[in-house]
Amino acid sequence: MIVQMEIVCIGNELLIGKTVNTNAQWLAKRATSLGITVKRITVVGDEVEEIANAVSEALHRKPRFIITTGGLGPTFDDKTLEGIAKALNRRLELNQKALQMIKEKYEEYAKAGKTKDAELTPHRVKMAILPEGAEPLPNPVGTAPGVIIKFEDTFLVALPGVPTEMEAIFDESVAVLLKKEAGEAMFFETSIYADGIMESTLAPLIDVAMHDNPYVYIKSHPRGEEKKPHIEIHLSTTANDSKTAKDRLGKTIIQLSELIQKKGGKVKV
Repeated sequence: MIVQMEIVCIGNELLIGKTVNTNAQWLAKRATSLGITVKRITVVGDEVEEIANAVSEALHRKPRFIITTGGLGPTFDDKTLEGIAKALNRRLELNQKALQMIKEKYEEYAKAGKTKDAELTPHRVKMAILPEGAEPLPNPVGTAPGVIIKFEDTFLVALPGVPTEMEAIFDESVAVLLKKEAGEAMFFETSIYADGIMESTLAPLIDVAMHDNPYVYIKSHPRGEEKKPHIEIHLSTTANDSKTAKDRLGKTIIQLSELIQKKGGKVKV
């Protein structure tokens, strides 16, 4: 069974090009490695309406997982949870478990001299105001907790935008859930390289190979120039064991290599 996921990245800094969206790449790669199929990545700004619309649209497609990044902090532009609450038509409420996490963090910071005091100011408390029914996820390296909410058959997970925090929460609290849902499924990939053949000539050969090997996805990536074509051919499959995956990929590589050579191309593994 294919387990689908969508990623929603939130932040004006992404839309204006100030920040490179490394979070999306990292999440997509990690989720894929766990056997999850990422169907869509969306980027929106720090506006409640935009966030709510993006989450609502994703929920309508009914993926098993929706993961958001960004907008969980203490500042005015951290509006992710407000947007999620609106999308789910749920109230925002002070979550005592999240508040305790934040309280302990600031006590730790104060003790280490990183902040003057551990007072729970309104801006600090803001990070503990979650949509009704949400569960906070511990943040091992930062302050704002992650959040997980179950809505019908979808797990909605909100992670911070700071990469180190996002990655830490994902690895500690989210990865195990994704792997459980994916079951034995694992992602396998490899690449071969074709020289002396143009991508337009290669395209129908890929069509034939994918038709004959329906569990293998093939994608071409030109790496050379028009007059001297050098093409990376990336092959991937999801399988329950490595033997099945290797057999699929190996059979596809042999077939595609023969097709390329018949057209005068050369293949390098």
